[in-house]
Amino acid sequence: MQEFFSVLLPDVKKELRRGIIECSKRGLLHSTKWLAEMHHGLSDVNIDNAPPDDDRSFSECQLEGIAPAEYSDYFLAKSYYDVREYDRAAHAVRNSESCVPRFLHLYSTYMAREKRRLDSTTDHANLNEPNQMRDLADLLATLRSEHGRCRLDGYGIYLYGVVLKALDLNQAAEQMLVTAIRMVPMLWSAYLELSPLIMEKKKLLSLQLGGHWMRHFFMAHTYLELYLNDDGLKIYEDLQAAGFSKSIYLTAQMALVYHNKRDVDKAIELFQALLESDPYRLDNVDTYSNLLFVKEMKTEMAQLAQKAVSINKYRPETCCVIGNYYSIRSDHQVAISYFQRALKLNPKYLAAWTLMGHEFMELKNTNAAIQSYRKAVEVNKRDYRAWYGLGQAYEIIKMHYYSLYYFKIAHQLRPYDSRMLVALGETYEKLDKCENSVKCYWKACDVGDIEGIAMYKLASLHEKLGDNETAVHCYIMYCEDERAATDKQSLYQGFMTLANYYEKKGDFERAAYYAYKCLDSDERKTEAKALLKVIDFRRSVECQKKAKTTTMVANAETSSEDEMEWEQMDVRVRHVPADDAKSTTATPTTTTAATISGSGTSTAASGAGAAAGTGQTNVRRLRSVAERLRRTQPTQRTHTGPTANSTATATATTTAATTATIQTISEETPVSTADATADLTPAAPTLEQQATQHDTSSMEISSVSID
Repeated sequence: MQEFFSVLLPDVKKELRRGIIECSKRGLLHSTKWLAEMHHGLSDVNIDNAPPDDDRSFSECQLEGIAPAEYSDYFLAKSYYDVREYDRAAHAVRNSESCVPRFLHLYSTYMAREKRRLDSTTDHANLNEPNQMRDLADLLATLRSEHGRCRLDGYGIYLYGVVLKALDLNQAAEQMLVTAIRMVPMLWSAYLELSPLIMEKKKLLSLQLGGHWMRHFFMAHTYLELYLNDDGLKIYEDLQAAGFSKSIYLTAQMALVYHNKRDVDKAIELFQALLESDPYRLDNVDTYSNLLFVKEMKTEMAQLAQKAVSINKYRPETCCVIGNYYSIRSDHQVAISYFQRALKLNPKYLAAWTLMGHEFMELKNTNAAIQSYRKAVEVNKRDYRAWYGLGQAYEIIKMHYYSLYYFKIAHQLRPYDSRMLVALGETYEKLDKCENSVKCYWKACDVGDIEGIAMYKLASLHEKLGDNETAVHCYIMYCEDERAATDKQSLYQGFMTLANYYEKKGDFERAAYYAYKCLDSDERKTEAKALLKVIDFRRSVECQKKAKTTTMVANAETSSEDEMEWEQMDVRVRHVPADDAKSTTATPTTTTAATISGSGTSTAASGAGAAAGTGQTNVRRLRSVAERLRRTQPTQRTHTGPTANSTATATATTTAATTATIQTISEETPVSTADATADLTPAAPTLEQQATQHDTSSMEISSVSID
């Protein structure tokens, strides 16, 4: 771009003006129109007051290349050509020898053959059938002969390349067009014919087009054709900064760039600005209509259709706009009729073929859709929409290998379009090529998932393969951004899958969270409510289990402590007779007193010198205990059992309990040995008596009277 900036804008404007004159007098109308728009974009650059570079006047430039003797024939032929009477124009200058009338003769012949071919083309005919190209055979022979004799200038070589391209001789056509561009760099039509022959960026950069500044416009245009939108946008921004900011063409091209980049709002903004500056422009209005269709702006589409009809209702772009309007109203049959009308006006109108294929797909007419998409591919082999449509059509009729082939071509044309990658992944999945499918889905996520379904497809595939952990991970990634998900049903499916997964894992908090998400879906609401009930039930069961476990542990701890206490008490009861054997008497009363005496003696031994008043109080307490025992003893004794042994056993049990109680009290309250012995205990028996009493105590208890 540095060479471009070194060119002065006045020089650029002079070249544009000269190109307008040369293309106009040869009947190259599209090139003339483009050059005139670029010239108008430099209206701030003043060259009229500058001194001319040569002595030629404007009239002399218009007549340059025309022999004076051929003026009359040329003017007549040019007038016929302007009203599209191509055969008459070619006949009028058939004998001319100068370069301009000669080119007009050859070009009028080509246009007459092309018009005849297009007029005879039906909706079911192939645009490139050999029998439709037989009329160009003689013209090709003439051009080859003229080129061999070096009688063709740059414009003639351009026509030679156009005819070669029409006959699918693309390599030779490319060489001729490059030669024509080098000879006539201002011939915009040559650039437009060359651009479809360039299939990759490497080839574009290798073209030897010379150092003219016009090549930058060609580079940017071809970048758009190759869907290298960022590269094209950079060139257009540089051209605007260089002085072409008022060019209508650059504004329209930048709008197309944003359309390809799916920046719909920015593209609509540029198209609206374009229509404000040029309200009667119909070029690219069909693309503007597509953008309004995507945004579902029905009112704006209706206004655009009415405006286009008021300008020119017989333009293919107008018919396309009306077709889009009826399509958004779901009146697909009427939309098809308008697309067919556009093709009657221009059988090579690419947008109409593609859009008509879409309408046939809506009507489930797969065969007609395939025919439409094939026609679009014939017009432009780089139309990824047509290839993608063919893949979808064959997918519907279950011909997956055909579908895979067309999706691959669409992916080659749009390698960073996630829609092509997702389509490839789905086709591989249907063909049981899951590894390739996983790769396609991951790449779609990496390049930026336009439709927001690649991660869901990946999760579903892993779930199908039984890799539940990876599937759950993918579902989590898919459900993280709810706004990015375009398919809400897929989103709710992901929520439901995660809820079921966590419910099985016992993570009830997460399961309930995802289940509550599904309550917003009418289709998933019932299933979500059922799952929430299951979660609540399992929660209650878990809570009951935990409570029961806690109770059992507490009971176990409490029972163990109680058992320890009872064991300690039993030990005390069993050891009382052994420790106090010396003070055991023959009666229950003396036994109790002896036990107390033994305890008091031990206490006195360990803590001698206690106060006498305290000893008397303790004696009175022991007496009251003895009185209670006397009152309860008859009640226990009145219970008679069937045998003497049972009576003895009950009495022994009562005696043991009484002994344990008194022992406990004696341990708590120290008793003076002297007082206890004086009040309750007789003289100590001998060892022999103790032994005799100890042996017979169990037998005598049943007959001893407390009274």
